[in-house]
Parts: sequence; C-alpha cells; structure tokens
Amino acid sequence: MTDTVRHFLDASRARISRRNFLMASASVAGGMALGPAVGLRRASAAALKEVRFSEAVHNLGYINLYVGMHAKIFEKNGLDMKVSAAGGDTQTFAAVLGGSADFAIGDATMAQISRENGGPGVVVGTVVQRAHYFGVSKSLKPITDPKDFKGLKIVTSPEPNTNYSVAKRMLEKAGLKVGVDAMIIPVNPGTEIAAMLAGQADIAIAYQPSVAAAEAQGAKVVFDFSSYIGPFCNTGIMVLPTTIQKSPEMVQALVTSFEEASRKTYADPAFAKQVARKEFPDLPGDVVDKAIDAELKYLIPAQSVVTKQDQWKNLMEMQVYLGNAKGSIPFDQIIDNSFADKAVASLK
Repeated sequence: MTDTVRHFLDASRARISRRNFLMASASVAGGMALGPAVGLRRASAAALKEVRFSEAVHNLGYINLYVGMHAKIFEKNGLDMKVSAAGGDTQTFAAVLGGSADFAIGDATMAQISRENGGPGVVVGTVVQRAHYFGVSKSLKPITDPKDFKGLKIVTSPEPNTNYSVAKRMLEKAGLKVGVDAMIIPVNPGTEIAAMLAGQADIAIAYQPSVAAAEAQGAKVVFDFSSYIGPFCNTGIMVLPTTIQKSPEMVQALVTSFEEASRKTYADPAFAKQVARKEFPDLPGDVVDKAIDAELKYLIPAQSVVTKQDQWKNLMEMQVYLGNAKGSIPFDQIIDNSFADKAVASLK
C-alpha cells in the first residue's frame, strides 16, 4: 500500500489523469487500515485531540478555516488542528486515502470518483459554496458571453483541478472546442496569475488573494465564475467512513467548528480581514482586504457547512459532463449531513 500511495502522490505532482486517480483510489481503498482512534476530550478536561488536516492549496476561499483557527473555535471544541497544503485537489484526497490526513478539503468530486470505483470517501460538509474563480486579464475587456473566449489562451491549474473543469465546461457549453477555438494552458496550482502576467496567456482563471494581487498590478477581473455557475459545492470536507466510525466525536467537533467559523466570517468581516492578513503576510494589507470583500460579496465561503442538494447537483452535472465522474452515487450516500445538521441545531 505504501508504494501505491507514494506512486499516486508522485503522479499527482505531474499532470494527473482521471484514470491514474481511479486506479490509485481503488488500490489504496483495498489495502488501507487505520490505527485506533483516540477519543475526543474537551479542551477543558484534558489535552486537545490532534487533527491532521489537509487543504488543497492555501487560499482565501478557505477563509472559514483560518477564521476558525485564529478565533480558537477549533480549540474550544477540543481540536488541535495541524493544517498542511497538499498542492492540489487530487493530492489532498490522496493524503486521506493514504492515512497521512484525517480530513481533506478540496474538490469533493475526488470522494465521488473513489466511491464509484469501489473505494471509500464521504463528504461531511461544504467549505466553499460557489465557484471561487475569476477570469483575470491585463488586456481584455469584461466578458459577458462565454462565446467571447474564442481565440483566447487561458491559463488554469491542470486537470482535474476545479478551475480547469469549470473553464473547460464553460467553453464547451458555449460551443467552443478546447485546443481549437480556445486554448487551456495548465500550470502548477497557485501560479496562474504569474503565468498570465508573464504573457503565457490572455486570461488566468484564479482565486483569491491572487486575484486581488493581480488587480494591484494593473490586471482586471473580466469574468466571474461564481455568478455564472451559481450554487456549487466547490470545496467539501472529505473523510473516510472508518474515521467516522472510530471517532464520531472528532468529526462532530470539526464540523461544528466549521459551522461556527462560517457564521463568524460573515458576521465579522473586519476580523476575517485581520486573519487573512496574518495568513498572507507577504501581500499588502489593502490587497488582502479587497480579496475578502470580494469573497463575501460573491458569497464564496460557505455560509453554512450543510451541503445543499443544488450545490451538489451543479458540481455533479459538471463532472459527469466532463467525464470525470459517473454521478452514480446518490446524494444521501455520498453526503453525510448528520454532523452538519447537529452543528446547526446546537448553534441555534
């Protein structure tokens, strides 16, 4: 199993095909076993429960996570969060499959693909409720019709990362053939803006705070994917069924913390900006503030951790259309809202 996981992670650092992901998912699922879980104990009673938590990439779409950490919401609920950035959607779920992370946040399609191929994976909450991507350019005017992407070079993260998926589906729905009518140029996640500024493409599909940083350098947002797509489970909290079975209190504490952090993010934007400045100290403060304003304006961070059916439907329709998933696992079998529903009830 170790060799399989290592091969999977190494392959993920290059351009990962869906087939490679499926093969690795199935083989890891077949041989993985978790060690005994330590029971969750409240912070007031004993030591905090360490949680190994993997985020796809460090970005402000995950502001709820950072607000929860800086406000000590996770700590209050008995959790010691050990957060690491995996470098992409596939890599973050690979960390859960391989046992190096208890939870992962990223494109929840990874859990769906795993399940469709006999592997494990459950989504227990939503972290980003809309597509948190913007088309950014230094040379283009605002685009209102996707058909106007014809003839453009577009830079995104590589397939199957979500910004590649949303860009490809948008082009094809507009009747444009990728590679003929418009070109998608994949780069390492987080470097989309730099590639566009360097002249590799006309437009970059990127997320905050990179978008605000690009605007500070003269670029402009010319297309908004959050409004174009609507409700969308862009980022889910993924976990293994064995983790839920062995440590349900830990899962509940984490989901409850996300619910509370989501509410605080919208209720206290000033605090969210303070947190964002600490998380991205290399960026000017006004750039970070502008990024948070955009995140909240476009309702990108989840307002509640509960995964809604329309959010999941839009994600699955896109992934089925692209051939990344079959959509064969019913909503109530891949989504476990029981922890989120308890969180909402407890915070009322």
